[in-house]
Amino acid sequence: MSFSFFSLSRRRLIVAAGAMLLAGPALADKAPAGKVSVEELMAPNALPDIVEGDANAPVTIVEYASMTCSHCAAFHHEVYPALKKNYIDAGKAKFILREFPLDPLATAAFMLARELGDKRDAVVDLLFAQQKNWAFVDKPLDGLASVLKQAGLSQDKFEAVLKDQALYEKVNAVRTRANEKFGVNSTPTFFINGDKYTGEITIDDFGKIIAAKTPAK
Repeated sequence: MSFSFFSLSRRRLIVAAGAMLLAGPALADKAPAGKVSVEELMAPNALPDIVEGDANAPVTIVEYASMTCSHCAAFHHEVYPALKKNYIDAGKAKFILREFPLDPLATAAFMLARELGDKRDAVVDLLFAQQKNWAFVDKPLDGLASVLKQAGLSQDKFEAVLKDQALYEKVNAVRTRANEKFGVNSTPTFFINGDKYTGEITIDDFGKIIAAKTPAK
């Protein structure tokens, strides 16, 4: 059954946003909340992973995020730049962001970001940086289209992507697998070499976790 994003209303999104805020914890515990098989975590998914950093880095960080999650936006604005500079670019860790939309608007944003191919992560960063300009406004799709024009996405392409039923199903398949296989039920949720952490993580805690998982030379 197809879903029309063009029927989204502010009222429906306010309800979804309320549920999202209840689902997303604000701070992460330093101790992991569980562990999953790294082999299963890294198995092929409905959508291919986009890996940031050295594919052979000793530490693998997988984030499940929702584009309308304020905690996810805070992580990408406040923590990710230092994580990238100190650990990802330094070859100490690789980073993978996976789709876990908590509402239809987040699904739409992820679909549109995927359409930009290898620019997906840059578009995700742009959408998080400007989240208030499209996620929590009277006309969210208009706001989303306006932001994505900065990334070169035309209005015709914008509308075509939102009608792509196959892509819609793939984005939601990534979410369903994370929930059923790995127990993800809120955002952001991180897996660091298979250890599960829910909520935001400070850069200091990332440093400690990465150091503990890095083989001694």
